[in-house]
Amino acid sequence: MLSIAERHKYILEKLERFGFIRITDVAEELGVTKVTVRKDVKILENKGLLYKVHGSARLANPHIADRDLMTKSSLNREAKHRIAERAAQLIEEGDSIMISAGSTTYALAEAIRAMNPAKTLNVVTPFLKVSALLNEVESIQVEQLGGRVYKKSFATLGENASSTLGGMVCSKFFVGVDGIDPDFGITTSTIEEAQLSRRMIAASSKTVVLADSSKFGQHGFGCIATLDEVDMIITDSGISPEMRKIVEEMGIELIMV
Repeated sequence: MLSIAERHKYILEKLERFGFIRITDVAEELGVTKVTVRKDVKILENKGLLYKVHGSARLANPHIADRDLMTKSSLNREAKHRIAERAAQLIEEGDSIMISAGSTTYALAEAIRAMNPAKTLNVVTPFLKVSALLNEVESIQVEQLGGRVYKKSFATLGENASSTLGGMVCSKFFVGVDGIDPDFGITTSTIEEAQLSRRMIAASSKTVVLADSSKFGQHGFGCIATLDEVDMIITDSGISPEMRKIVEEMGIELIMV
């Protein structure tokens, strides 16, 4: 039986390596009860060494504050462009797709515009910058969702934007997120953005999440959907083996670029 100090050392080393642990997994690995691990995690949290969320723990506070598009665009730019280029390969001639607001989804729009030859597409989006960019392509028909414009994201929000979706059916919904968490699902910073994305999921045959690896273990204020509602996640190779295992065990197709 490991001592308290040895258990704490094990937990912190595992967190340092993976950035995320599940209490159930640690209990099984150490041969102790979940209650014991929860107490250990609580002690470490009180010392400021980790952050406890439901049945897991992280190295840092996973709650994400709302940030403007310019700030988001400056983060992990290379990974976002690789993710976007891979996502663009999923699009077929004559597709009807939906694209949410976000820095990675804007990179997707750039990848779509750069296609040679350009594909014939229908694109539905609340994101004004995507609409303006893809409207320049002759073969692409853009359906801009109406509503109040949210200044930080340059996207339309509210019931007017959601009501425009009535009667639409698209093959794929490419959604950018602020967080991916086994307990909280995919999340964004605001409730209204989350509500609109939920409606877009309902109007699409397949939901594809575009997120760099820094988004795993994080969560925003507004819940878009649980992970079992997601069909595919495209991310970069920085995702931890622990999180990769969780995602794949849920039956979600995971593509790393």
